[in-house]
Amino acid sequence: MTAILPFKIFVVEDNQWYGELLAHRLGQNPNHSVHRFLTARACLEQLGELPDLITLDYSLPDAKGEQVLRQIRERLPGTEVIVISGQEDVSTAVSMLRQGAYDYLVKDENTLDRLWNIVGKVEQQVSLRRENTQLRQQIGARFGPGQAILGEHPTVQLVHTLIAKAARTTITVSVSGETGTGKELVAKAIHFQSSQAGKPFVAVNMAAIPRELVESELFGHEKGAFTGAVTRRVGRLEEANGGTLFLDEIADLDLSLQAKLLRVLQEREVTRVGGNQAVAFDVRLVVATHRDLLAEVHAGRFREDLYYRLLGLPVQLPPLRQRGNDVLLLADAFVRDFCILNNLPPRQFTECARVRLQQHPFPGNVRELKAVVELAAVLADGEQIQAEDLPLRSGKGLETPNSQRSLRDQTTAIVQKCLDEVSGDVLAAAARLRIGKSTIYRMIQQQELHVG
Repeated sequence: MTAILPFKIFVVEDNQWYGELLAHRLGQNPNHSVHRFLTARACLEQLGELPDLITLDYSLPDAKGEQVLRQIRERLPGTEVIVISGQEDVSTAVSMLRQGAYDYLVKDENTLDRLWNIVGKVEQQVSLRRENTQLRQQIGARFGPGQAILGEHPTVQLVHTLIAKAARTTITVSVSGETGTGKELVAKAIHFQSSQAGKPFVAVNMAAIPRELVESELFGHEKGAFTGAVTRRVGRLEEANGGTLFLDEIADLDLSLQAKLLRVLQEREVTRVGGNQAVAFDVRLVVATHRDLLAEVHAGRFREDLYYRLLGLPVQLPPLRQRGNDVLLLADAFVRDFCILNNLPPRQFTECARVRLQQHPFPGNVRELKAVVELAAVLADGEQIQAEDLPLRSGKGLETPNSQRSLRDQTTAIVQKCLDEVSGDVLAAAARLRIGKSTIYRMIQQQELHVG
């Protein structure tokens, strides 16, 4: 559990009695750490302690409020300042607010209560900022070097190298690879390792959007632009401004919209559907496809000029079947994470299960492996995942339990059928099914299978 950090408050007030009164009231919250200062200089010398909030008396013996506020905003732009003054002059209050003060309070009998409420709002905002920072750090760690795309195979190490190179610049990146190889993970890794990590990451699957809505999705629309456009909508290009826009399955983009996208990318400005005002944007673009985009160009289904505009740094993801022992490395990572997430005892693959994982072609690649491993972790009776717990088959997809028969029943039926076909030869059945002979012997011993 993350520790709750104290909310640090500086009270700057030259009237000692009034300063003690403020500090006492704010100190009634046990999470508040309150520090008092009688002069501006004493406060400014301690800004290195990074207070979350400063209450600032407007009239101090060694400086005016404007001067102190300016220095605080320059050195600690994330620290909020509440000005407390005996002056009711409206122009003074407006001036302080324009210079960045969070609020301006006039000293009267209600000041303490109003200050208490305002400090509570600031504390909530600071708490949210801290949570967002922690979340960004966690995401950054998850998509750090070697974490986003797990693997030790040389082709994967090359992908790691390309991700690092891309992250150092704002070059467009084109990711290709079979479905399920982790193209979006590459895009996120590039984003969260780059200087844009704190900015938006926006992902759009071009194949999942109806053709008539793609233009509005990408570019946005104005109110009344078409039937159903009841409000203005900001498009994904504007939404990703300052960050990264990931366009998955870019080959599915209609030819008529390819020309519009090319113009928008060249001009770096977009005009919403139904509008006439161009809006500038600045995004890093990452595109992905499972198709051969150059072949699509030759077939006339993708514009050649857009192809070269999007090519940028090409990243080719290898299929899982070509990554050798990475299958086992990934399987171990997936089952470990799944068990932790679901409060299950640790599960490990038996040797037979590991052999079967290595022998399976995984046409659905890493996505299929993850689904298989997580289901096997659920189906396993103990802390070991047996070969028969793995819902694999020669075709695409998973063998999942149906309403009449459990997966174990189906597995038993498959093994029994194979045994019958080889006249009870356990070694032959094990070789045909690519499972360990001990698995079949155990099933016979448990009377799940019958020989002869």
